[in-house]
Amino acid sequence: MANSVPAIKQEMLDAIGAPSIEALFEQIPADHRMTRELALPPALRSEAELRRHLLAILRKNEDCETNLSFLGGGCWQHHVPAICDEIAGRSEFLTPVWGTPSSDHGRNQAWFEFTSQLGELLDMEIVGLPVYSWGCAAGHAIRMASRLTARHEVIVPRIIDPERLSVIRNYCEPQEMPSHIAVAEIGFDASTGLLDLAELEAKLSSRTAAVYIETPNYLGVIETQAGEVAALAHRAGAEFIVGVDPISLGVLAPPADFGADIVVGTTQPLGVHMNCGGGTGGFIASRDEERYAREYPSLLVSIAETVQPAEHAFGLSLLHQSSYGSREHGKDWTGNSVYLWAISNAVYMSLMGPEGFREVGELIIQQAHYAAKVLAEVPGVDIVFPGGFFKEFVVRFDASGKTVRDVNRALRERGIFGGHDLSAAFPALGQSALYAVTEVHSRSDIDRLAASLAEILSR
Repeated sequence: MANSVPAIKQEMLDAIGAPSIEALFEQIPADHRMTRELALPPALRSEAELRRHLLAILRKNEDCETNLSFLGGGCWQHHVPAICDEIAGRSEFLTPVWGTPSSDHGRNQAWFEFTSQLGELLDMEIVGLPVYSWGCAAGHAIRMASRLTARHEVIVPRIIDPERLSVIRNYCEPQEMPSHIAVAEIGFDASTGLLDLAELEAKLSSRTAAVYIETPNYLGVIETQAGEVAALAHRAGAEFIVGVDPISLGVLAPPADFGADIVVGTTQPLGVHMNCGGGTGGFIASRDEERYAREYPSLLVSIAETVQPAEHAFGLSLLHQSSYGSREHGKDWTGNSVYLWAISNAVYMSLMGPEGFREVGELIIQQAHYAAKVLAEVPGVDIVFPGGFFKEFVVRFDASGKTVRDVNRALRERGIFGGHDLSAAFPALGQSALYAVTEVHSRSDIDRLAASLAEILSR
């Protein structure tokens, strides 16, 4: 502890054989260290002052419950059944003690239900426990492909969440690192939003470990050429990794149907609230082949017979190859994970069932396409990729002469959160925003958005 008395600090240094506290930080370059005092506000003198201070900060927040929100881009406002929170909040899941039969058996069974249900939805046999985010899952999958192929390049689409791409690049490591994986990008058809297959074919080589795509992609477009991408990747000896929003799989074909070797994605739409500052959950799945199983960095849960006839138990498989089992010698370091969300996900999937996923998928598509149709009728609004999309679509305001920032500011004054501003990340799209419509949006919500935009753009 930073405020430990000198004698206790010295006792701890003696125990680990370090001459000084400074010696513990020698590995950090000097130019990476702060040389000035932190500019911290004065210390609060009591718990009452702290409470008042925090409440004042929290009152500045605006949420998606009291405002009408069309935000998406990786964290969406889907309906979370009350029972998801009820079960995930139970003490046996919220505060379990690892390594005790009273805790492990029930928790492992719940985790097994998560992996088996998600596997059925994805049409994949192996599903690991969730990692921190979709970006983390994609990064791990790319590193899995690199180990499988002994190659060190990945091809990714230019249409991708900038934050997710940043995470992927972190996982691929700097060029000077021995496990560096080069990241190459491929463009898209400006009229459809689909991948440029000619550019993909030109960039594939004997160095390519994997081709990574997403469907629907970051701008909402359903990638109808995925089967052709799979054929090109496999012809080059590369793994084919597909990122997917699992709530779309009630109406869209699972990636396994068009040749995916590894599937990744988010678990947030499956019973997890929108949140900021915590993991939203990401999954990794593959076929039941040993070559894939041996490369998983995440925890795997299996069912097995016990010494008692006709009795079964749930336990962790291949634990030794994870960072939990072998620390820095494991296949990869998974870092913070979101195992509690796996409980919420399992509850949500068990409630929905195949028919529930089909119904919610159909509702989302109907509402999203209704929204695109209504917004396209607003003067000054253009829908960029009006073809096949699931729940997100790109709205362009160039014809209105207004910026997305101006539009979003005016919408907020009316209690509406507009779409993500794409103008900086995708300048070729002009003043465009990514709008998300889910099952929580009614037609009156959409009509309210359209009427507000019409009023704002007419001024």
